[in-house]
Amino acid sequence: MPRNKFLSVLLLLPLSKLYGLGVALRNQLFERKVLKQTGFDIPVVVVGNIAVGGTGKTPHAEYIINSLRDRYHIGLLSRGYRRSTKGFVMGSELTTPADIGDEPYQIMRKFGSDISVAVCEKRVEGINRMRQIDPKINLIVLDDAFQHRYVKPTVAVVLTEYARPAFSDSLLPYGRLREPVSALNRADIVVITKCPENMKPMDVRMFKENLNLFPYQKLYFSRYLYGHLVAVFPDKVTSIPRLERMTGDDTILVVSGVANPRPFVRHIRQYQARVNIQRYPDHATYAAADMEAILRKFSTMSGKRKHIITTEKDAVKLAHNPYFPHELKEHIFYLPVSVDFLPNPIHGTKSPEDFDTVLRHKIEHPEALKQ
Repeated sequence: MPRNKFLSVLLLLPLSKLYGLGVALRNQLFERKVLKQTGFDIPVVVVGNIAVGGTGKTPHAEYIINSLRDRYHIGLLSRGYRRSTKGFVMGSELTTPADIGDEPYQIMRKFGSDISVAVCEKRVEGINRMRQIDPKINLIVLDDAFQHRYVKPTVAVVLTEYARPAFSDSLLPYGRLREPVSALNRADIVVITKCPENMKPMDVRMFKENLNLFPYQKLYFSRYLYGHLVAVFPDKVTSIPRLERMTGDDTILVVSGVANPRPFVRHIRQYQARVNIQRYPDHATYAAADMEAILRKFSTMSGKRKHIITTEKDAVKLAHNPYFPHELKEHIFYLPVSVDFLPNPIHGTKSPEDFDTVLRHKIEHPEALKQ
């Protein structure tokens, strides 16, 4: 065993054991009703995971909102990770990413007045205050709240990544799991995210065998679909490049502050342009020094045509960043991403309708969830 690996096992594994005991105790307190869950008279759909970061919660939350908004007036509630505010904040036209966090802001900007968006660390309080402000809300989507058990969900949709499945991971801090794999027993729907398009039946069987879900739980497989580039500063751009039309004379600087940028970078690398990477931590705030570093990197890149491509989540912050260099505004674009559910290679069924139908059925008939 390499020395670093040995030290990691020696130091972090015991901490993971202690962390696991704490998680188990907390869950038992909820199961024994010592800690109380609050139910609501409207459906609550929880979208979450049991690992830290990078499973694709925001695109899947957007998919669910898009699937349900023709039937419900939806309120999306998030904790607003790394926002500059505290407590309850309702999104409005004057709201910035700093007020509510990058992901809630992205969703609010995408769906506009079709939904309501708010953030609050205490989800029960957040739901109550949202409904006071907007009484038309008749369905709540809770973003990243699978561990927030004070709210009783109508449907829990839990995500795990194809390349880093929960059953191959360990508890924090040795691994990336917030809870053990057994926590998936509380899920109603499990989605394997960021799958390759050409999944084989043996891949599906491997996930089914390792997850060992109950018969009433549904398993789906999804992939990312990338759209065409969109200008971060539309008023500064006269034309938008296309990735598929780029050549070796094009050079791209990929700027990302997401937990797992590998699928994003891999998609860009499949084209002919040369690619440079400028990576930042998940939910990066992009200080003045970061903007200077991006400008230096862009200035020193070779190529007849130079572009900056970032994620949609990063774009909402960069567009509001007062330090973003003026001379780069015409060169920066984001790559939108959406979710597509894959056919089941075993049964040959097409999943988008299946997922939507099952989700709606579970919302409308919660008494049948465990059947």
